[in-house]
Amino acid sequence: MGLKFSAQDVRGIYNIIPTPATPNAHHIDADDTVNYEATYKLVNMLIDEGVDAILTNGTFGEGATLTEKEHIAFVAKVIETAGGRVPVFAGATTLNTRDTIRRGKLFREMGATGLFLGRPMWCECDDNTIVGFYSDIATALPDTPLIIYDNPEAFKGKLSPRVYSRLAGIPNIIASKYIAIGPQYLDDVEACGDSIRLLPLDSDWYYARKWVGEKAPACWTGSGNCGMAVLRALKKAIESGDDAYALEITRDIRYTYKTLFPHGSFKLFSLYNIPLEKARFDAAGLVEAGPARPPYHHVPQDYLEGAREAGRRWAEINKKYSG
Repeated sequence: MGLKFSAQDVRGIYNIIPTPATPNAHHIDADDTVNYEATYKLVNMLIDEGVDAILTNGTFGEGATLTEKEHIAFVAKVIETAGGRVPVFAGATTLNTRDTIRRGKLFREMGATGLFLGRPMWCECDDNTIVGFYSDIATALPDTPLIIYDNPEAFKGKLSPRVYSRLAGIPNIIASKYIAIGPQYLDDVEACGDSIRLLPLDSDWYYARKWVGEKAPACWTGSGNCGMAVLRALKKAIESGDDAYALEITRDIRYTYKTLFPHGSFKLFSLYNIPLEKARFDAAGLVEAGPARPPYHHVPQDYLEGAREAGRRWAEINKKYSG
């Protein structure tokens, strides 16, 4: 049986969501910390406002700090709320292949469109380990589309064009969350061919589109959690070829991110990704993201204020593009 969702179906705005938390989620003795009402509101808001796909349980989705019971219940709530209106790619990354397969099978049985998968993070993976991990998942779940996750900080290294070329031979892999376009981007796109769509960050989408055209049909973002109007406007401008407007929106998006990265450092941001992103979402006013779960709930207060300012800035430009 072939995939029901392929690389050619990847288009538009792919928003990664947090796992909304109850007020006591930062306590080590807390049990079920998922805020299900906030989850319901968030998923409906994104769909009503034009998101093209929802991804769960990446880094700020706290896939690493939810209990298995919480993780399963949260994904079930997202799938139930989405109700087939948009694709849902459920994050299933664990520290090992067997647990990832077991959780992935369960999410597919629950109705997930596909899976959002990083790679095991305890040891740095060499090329054969990376390809072997995804090959094993694909073999165990042959009808499951996979969006992989290329984050050099989280996974101790960036995927190379050589690895992308090998991954392109695995039919299940349809896209990759791509952190930042740079000198290697064009080589990676070429290595992926038409088999894998590289998803640039929203603030890079305009430039990616100018460089590779239809091979950049979609972007990933977490900023839809702060408001979708900006992203809808960007998508429309890019798809209609309105370069001037797309560039204006891109510059506005980058303005919001200036205070998100402490001292302009992605590496430093990555140390506190979860509490910073959750603070940003809360400050924008549309999502009850709640506190970060332990142990990743410690963060310098000035960094938190920068994240809150980024959220306020997004709320500001979201009003600008709401018309």
